[in-house]
Amino acid sequence: MLRLKPTLETLIERCRKNDSKAQYALYQMMGAKMLGVCRRYVKSIEEAEEILSNGFVKVFTKLDQFNGEGSFEGWVRKIMVRESLNYIRYQRNIFVEVNPDWVPEQGHSPIEEETEAEELLCLIDELPIGYKTVFNLYAIEGFAHKEIGEMLGVTENTSKSQLSKARKYLKERINQTQYLSKT
Repeated sequence: MLRLKPTLETLIERCRKNDSKAQYALYQMMGAKMLGVCRRYVKSIEEAEEILSNGFVKVFTKLDQFNGEGSFEGWVRKIMVRESLNYIRYQRNIFVEVNPDWVPEQGHSPIEEETEAEELLCLIDELPIGYKTVFNLYAIEGFAHKEIGEMLGVTENTSKSQLSKARKYLKERINQTQYLSKT
């Protein structure tokens, strides 16, 4: 018997009917990519997996709110971002004032061409949680500072300041790693 892969629309409809096989198929289809989204906000894969699980529970319980306008993947991504922010907010007190004398961990190896993206993710991971969150929301997810401020309960200027500090730090670390690789 020939089995055809279900289309995304078919999976969504079956998930709306609480079909556990369809839910599992949808999770298999989108899980790895959404785990990457969650991972950008927290340092450990275990935390990201917890966020992912909670996020998919929300996806399945709120599926009736997806009206078919826009991308389903984008809708799921927003849920994962919000779950990540909620996790950070409740686990780590996201916007505890950052110490201006903060010094990042040292010891990263120089950036090599084939691992440049991976090294950049490691550098982003070094950022204090507030800088990292705003950087991810702005530079990777594409939210505006006003939206970020509303999501995080901070002013638009605080969001801009956190992004500026994150960019400055990343530039310094990239320059440092490039210098180290030349010596």
